[in-house]
Amino acid sequence: MGHMKYACDVGAPVEVAFTYTDNHQFVPDWAFAVTAFEPLGDSDHGSGAIFGTTLRVGFWHPVIECEITDYRRNAVIEYTLRRRRTGKSAPAQPDGGTPVGAPLCVITLRFDPLGYGRAVLTSETEYRVPSGLTGRLLSRMLAAAVQSAVRRTESQLRREIEEFHGTDLVGRIA
Repeated sequence: MGHMKYACDVGAPVEVAFTYTDNHQFVPDWAFAVTAFEPLGDSDHGSGAIFGTTLRVGFWHPVIECEITDYRRNAVIEYTLRRRRTGKSAPAQPDGGTPVGAPLCVITLRFDPLGYGRAVLTSETEYRVPSGLTGRLLSRMLAAAVQSAVRRTESQLRREIEEFHGTDLVGRIA
C-alpha cells in the first residue's frame, strides 16, 4: 500500500471543522474529483454509513462504494473506498490477489485542537499499488496523481471549513 500524509492548521475550532466534514452533502464541495456522494442505507453519518460515490476522472465517471470505517466525534473520520459491488460478497481470488471488495483507498481525517479557535487537520491516505511489471512502471505516476489529489482535497477542505466558520451558520459572523 502507498501512503501519503499532510497536516495543516485550520482557522476554526475542532467542533466546527468536524461538523462541516461530517455532513455528507458538503463532500463534493471539498473532495477532489467527487461529483456525488449519496447515502446507500439509512445512516448518513457515523461508523458503518455507506455512500455511493460518483467520481469524475476525465470522461470516465465510475461509481464506487465509500464506507465510514472509523468515526470518533470531533476526532477522526475514516473513509474506505471500494469498487461498487452488486450485492454479492466478494470471493477470494484463486491466485491470491486482492478480492473485488478490498479497499482501493483509505482516507483518514484527524482533527486536533490548536489553541483557541484553531485546529490541526491531518489527512492520511493509503492506496493500493498495482502489482506486476506494468504496476511497477506506473507506480510513480500513480503516486504523483494521488499526492496531487490529496493535496488539493486537503487545501480545499481547509478553505471550505474556514468559509463555513466565517458565516452565521455556526453562530458566528466574520
